[in-house]
Parts: sequence; C-alpha cells; structure tokens
Amino acid sequence: MASLCLSSSSRIVSLHHQKPFLSLKSRPRSSEFSGVAHSACFNPLRVSIDRQRTATVSTRVEKQRKRRSGVVCYAAPMSVPNLQWISAISCVGLMIARGTGIHKSFVVPLFALTAPSAIITWAKGEYGVWAAFLALLARLFFAFPGELELPFIALLLTIVAPYQVMNIRGKQEGALISLAISCFLAFQHFTRAGSLQKSFDQSSVVATLGIIGVTVVSILFLI
Repeated sequence: MASLCLSSSSRIVSLHHQKPFLSLKSRPRSSEFSGVAHSACFNPLRVSIDRQRTATVSTRVEKQRKRRSGVVCYAAPMSVPNLQWISAISCVGLMIARGTGIHKSFVVPLFALTAPSAIITWAKGEYGVWAAFLALLARLFFAFPGELELPFIALLLTIVAPYQVMNIRGKQEGALISLAISCFLAFQHFTRAGSLQKSFDQSSVVATLGIIGVTVVSILFLI
C-alpha cells in the first residue's frame, strides 16, 4: 500500500493507491450446485407418497367413470321415449287381443295420452290425415274387422283432439289420468279372469301382458 498526502493552507491533495484484493477461492460449478440441490431435495419417502397419491387419484377417477357409465347403461332403457313406445305397443295389443273382459274403449284415450311424440306428430300431419281419409273412405264401402275398429278410432281421436287436451301429455295430470285408466282396466281384467293363473292362459296372455305394460308405464310416468 502506498499513500501520499500534501497539505497546504489552500489546497489538500491526497493520493491513495491500494492494490485490488484478489480472491483465489474457486467457485463451485453450476453442476455441483445442481447435484447438491438434488441430493438435498431428493427424498425417497416423499416420492413413494407422491406415487401413492397419484395411484389413489387415478383409482378414484376410474371408479367415477365406471359409475357414470353404469348409470347411463341402466338409465337408457328407462327413458321416456322407450316407456312411451312400450305403452303404445301394449295399447295396440289390448285393442286387438281376445280373451279379456275389459272395456276396450278406455284404451283409446290411454293410447292418445301415452303414445310417443313421433306417432302423434305423424297422425296430426299430412300423412296421418291422408291415412284417416282413406281408411274412412274404405269403411264406407267395406266392413272392417272388429280388431281394426279401435285403432282406426284412436287415429281419428288423435287427429281431432284439441291442443288443450293434447297439452297434458307428459305432465302430472296426464300421468294421473293414464294411471287411473290402467288401474281400472287391470281390475276388470284380473277380476273377470277368475284368478291370476287363468289370466296367463294361452287365450288371454296377450291381454295380461298388455295390462301389465300400461300399468307399470303409467306408474313410472307418475314417479
């Protein structure tokens, strides 16, 4: 170190010279830092815990997917359109079935209330009107079989039904009316059959299946 100081009354000049301080310490390389940090942060217990958590989360997600798919698979057959088609087929079976003592005229409004929307739209459309016109024209000159009378009347009733009546389809009021009609028909059928075993005879099994179909579907509509 060298120092020189000149002092006077008017001016002070100071010169100070110092050698720079040199550090010979070696800095660790970035790879060494990363290795030290990696060794300091690596914890095998934590890795195993993370793996267990990941496995648990994946298992839960897989279970949820299976549950959702199961719900969809079991709920699809019980959808409203499928129930309406079951009810429509059951009503047509009751109209043409033999071996039953029910008043089949009650099946006609039941069909109009529970039939699928596709059938109602077709009946009220141009094709339905033409079908009813041709059927009525043929009825004027030819005799219809007794089994076809009620389907023809059901078609005419669906065409001429006002909007206020058809508007209760799919609502609680329509479900209550359908359930009342189906319960009345079931009471008549099983009472006049004599016993539950006789209702499943070959001559009346079609009517029995139709009664069960409309009754169960009406209950499900109300639920």
